[in-house]
This record gives sequence, C-alpha cells and structure tokens, in this order.
Amino acid sequence: MNQHPIFSEHPGLIIVFAVAVVIMLLLDLGIFNKKSHVVTNKEAITWSLVWISLAMIFSGLIYHFAGAAKFYEFQSAYWIEKALSVDNLFVFILVFKFFDVQNENKHKVLFWGIIGALVLRAIFIFSGAFLIELTYLNKLLSLVGVEGFKYDINLIMTAFGLFLVYAGIKSWSAGDDDDEEDYNNTRGARLIRKFFSVSDKYDGDKFFTYENGKKLATPLLVVVAVIEFTDLLFAVDSIPAIFAISNDPFILYTSNIFAILGLRALFFLLDNFIHLFSKLQYGLAIILSFIGVKMIIAPFYHIDSIYSLIVIGGILVISVLLSILLPEPKEATEV
Repeated sequence: MNQHPIFSEHPGLIIVFAVAVVIMLLLDLGIFNKKSHVVTNKEAITWSLVWISLAMIFSGLIYHFAGAAKFYEFQSAYWIEKALSVDNLFVFILVFKFFDVQNENKHKVLFWGIIGALVLRAIFIFSGAFLIELTYLNKLLSLVGVEGFKYDINLIMTAFGLFLVYAGIKSWSAGDDDDEEDYNNTRGARLIRKFFSVSDKYDGDKFFTYENGKKLATPLLVVVAVIEFTDLLFAVDSIPAIFAISNDPFILYTSNIFAILGLRALFFLLDNFIHLFSKLQYGLAIILSFIGVKMIIAPFYHIDSIYSLIVIGGILVISVLLSILLPEPKEATEV
C-alpha cells in the first residue's frame, strides 16, 4: 500500500470533500427535507443516485490527482462500507418498528444519526490509523534491540483479521435474535433516560415537549440514541474491514462518509423492497471472512485493491440475484 496519505500531497481534496458534504447536508435538511414527510420510492431512488454519483465524481478526482491505486482503494472501501451498512439498516427497520416511529419522522432520526456517525467514524479511523502505525511487530522489536523478522506483521491488523473471520462465521449462522430484542433496554435508551425524563407520547417530529409545564424528552430522542449506539456497534465490524484496503485515513474517512451519507435513501428502498435482500446476510458473511483472511495474510501475500473490489462486487451481485431468483416466503422477510 502507498504509505503517503493523500492530504499531505493534495490538500485541496480535503476542501472539496468538506465543502461538498456541508453543502449537501444543508440542502438536505434546510431545503429538500425542511418539513417531515413520508419519503417515496422515487425520492429515495433519486437521492441514492445523487449520493452515489457524488462519491463516484469524488473518486474520479482522486484518480486524477493521486492515481489508479488510490482510486481502487477508495472504491473498495466505499462499497465495503455500503454493503456492511445494509446489515445495519435491517436493525434500523426493527428499531423503528419497535418504537412505532411514524414514516414521516424516520428521515429526521436518520439525519441526526448520520451527523453523529460523521464524528464517531472520524475518531475511529484516525485513531485506528495512528495505533496501527505504532504496532508493527518489527518496529516494536527494534525498540528492545531485537532484529526484525522477514515478514512485518502488524499486531492490530492481525487481531482485526481474526475478529472479522469470526464475525463472518457468526453472521452466516445468525438467527432472528434481533426480532426479539427489547430496544428500550439498550445502552442508548438507558443513557437518555439517565439524563432526561421521557414522555410516553410523541409530539410530531420534536425531540422535546412540555407536559404540565415540565420539559420532557420525547421517544423520538430515545430512538436517535438507539440508532447512534447501533451504528457504533456496527462500526466495530466495518472500520476494521476497510483498514484491510488502505492505511490512508483520508481515503478511509471520505469513502466511509460518502457511503454513510447515502444510507437514509437506501434505508427507505430497503424498507420497501426488503425481499430483494433476503440472501444478503450470507454475502456479507463471506465478505467479512474474505476481508479478515486478507488482513491476516497481508504480511505474506498482498491482494491488490482492484481484486478486492472485484470479489466484493461479485459477492454482492450474486447475493442480490439469489435473493430475486430464490425468494423467501413473504412472512419470512417482513420485519
């Protein structure tokens, strides 16, 4: 992998990325979705295409300024995050169902959930890149005067790889445990109730309301907290996975954020066409295991990003095709 991060050579890309994200978020919240409303399939498809197009345009800039290797790294990391996020969205559907969130309020919850993800992913990615740089075995051995090995193993990357293989195997055999979960007892819900008194009733799309002159949090704020903590848990899988693709924090963060920003539109499509993804669980399990193996063998055999991209894309396409050709009964896909 290229050891030189893009932002040290092309700082202008940081400005382009930041401006694009800020403008799109302001347009999204301040103009196109100023009022809570039910998101139609047409609107969800349009926004999905917008966010994917922006990501592809930005990857084109990376190709132009930084070359093909960085372009393939961005593309691979982007589609890995996009794919793994679908599993996250299945849980979001269950959370909304559990709390009986009205369709017109789901977009607002997802928006603020994504704002939180922007911050959390930055912390995870940049701190992770820093720690990985410190934990190469040969570097640690040199500190105590021991000559390094032929293969420079990274302790954190190896641990991540083993974890992802385990996560892939677990995902393959995952049952319907999430269907039975009491989301009122999750950490996010408990955190809100620790600091606020919570009303039993919604007040439109408001996070706070007044009852008998007392300010109370609404259940919608609880839902946002549950969504945030759910994303935090899923980041434990997705963040290590993208470190198998690149060690450039700029590539990892920008690809991650572009993937996350398109999740709201993807959520509404998934909610309406969930039968098209019934076999995706198995595809994601294979992807996690593949990435884990790639991380473990990286010191001995490097798999180029373009081949990773082909494998990941192929698995996703096959998963969706099998879902269409071998659909599960309708009641089995409803959540």
